[in-house]
Amino acid sequence: RIGLNENANSFFQHCAHKHCFIRHYRHDEMKMRPIGVSTSTQVPDEFDRNVPRICGVCGDKATGFHFNAMTCEGCKGFFRRSMKRKASFTCPFNGSCTITKDNRRHCQACRLKRCLDIGMMKEFILTDEEVQRKKELIQRRKDEEAQREAQKPRLSEEQRSIIDTLVDAHHKTYDDSYSDFSRFRPPVREGPVTRSASRAASLHSLSDASSDSFSHSSESGDRKMNLSSLLMMYQEQGLSSSPDSKEDEGTSLSMLPHLADLVSYSIQKVIGFAKTIPGFRELTAEDQIALLKSSAIEVIMLRSNQSFSLEDMSWSCGGPEFKYCVNDVTKAGHSLELLEPLVKFQVGLKKLNLHEEEHVLLMAICLLSPDRPGVQDHERVEALQDRISEVLQAYIRAHHPGGRLLYAKMIQKLADLRNLNEEHSKQYRSLSFQPEHSMQLTPLVLEVFGGQVT
Repeated sequence: RIGLNENANSFFQHCAHKHCFIRHYRHDEMKMRPIGVSTSTQVPDEFDRNVPRICGVCGDKATGFHFNAMTCEGCKGFFRRSMKRKASFTCPFNGSCTITKDNRRHCQACRLKRCLDIGMMKEFILTDEEVQRKKELIQRRKDEEAQREAQKPRLSEEQRSIIDTLVDAHHKTYDDSYSDFSRFRPPVREGPVTRSASRAASLHSLSDASSDSFSHSSESGDRKMNLSSLLMMYQEQGLSSSPDSKEDEGTSLSMLPHLADLVSYSIQKVIGFAKTIPGFRELTAEDQIALLKSSAIEVIMLRSNQSFSLEDMSWSCGGPEFKYCVNDVTKAGHSLELLEPLVKFQVGLKKLNLHEEEHVLLMAICLLSPDRPGVQDHERVEALQDRISEVLQAYIRAHHPGGRLLYAKMIQKLADLRNLNEEHSKQYRSLSFQPEHSMQLTPLVLEVFGGQVT
């Protein structure tokens, strides 16, 4: 049975009431299948949509099945008018005129005869009341659709502006070509194998360290530039390029110089991103520094998820030289107590399939945590964080209709980052207490991770 239009049900009821329910069969060309009553139906499934549809009456371009036959709009209207008026036509010729697009108005009798010959049926014509009901039904559905559209969650202009600002800032502070990585002290993967490196190589659940060479990347920070001066620079003009870095002077932690430059570079980019967060510049310099010192490593971990691969549990930052696995990070002094939960965090975050907008909003929320050590104006920082959180929730409602739990999962990731931050601090302190290792770190890394903020 071919598809029915919206009036089929009402027509059936109408016919049943008058005890005149009609059951028809298509023309032989339609395989004599039973059809329901309809004024106009869509092309059946077996009809080839790539073949031009031709009106069975005049040969003009057809618009669909009308009154049980494939016709154009003109012949459809002609048949309806003729049946409603009960018109009687007489052919002025011999009653066998050939009807074409150009002469179809010349002989109404032969045109009507052709309509009936191809299977058009007057029983398919709606009454005026049925036509009115159809129009009302269509209008009601349009109104309902408009109402549903109006009720869809939408971002306000202010919220859209905040998102656009943060996305633009992320694009400016995250170079996905990783071209700056070649300016770092080069990654060195040789040297003594530490106990942590051996454990990392054996953990298949974390990464396959035996197949490829992996390594993190970043641009070294200005060795004469501290955090305060970087903040001032962003306030006035923006981020400066990274300076020169010293050669690796031979250490068992062969990847430490390269990854120290990477982290220093990333800190600078985090500062650049933070300066674009609405309201961040209005905080006191002390609160800005406190927030950055406490959250920098967490935001770096969030940023690094963009280069993380679920296939081999590595961070790919350009060419093979800058592809990093867990084993590489152990050669910078970090142990599996940090790296195993870090990789699990990266996997979980990656599987959330966050939109870029959600990712940058999460970074901003992470930065604006009022409970960071050293923050003075807790209420102001909390208000800024709440504002960004509301934007994130609004975005999720508008673009993730089925993601009711997404926001909660994202906030849980921030709790995971706190634990990672704590473990990183422990391992950093242990590393920095050894002069031969601390000398490989940049001044910016030493300042951000070195002292407790009180």
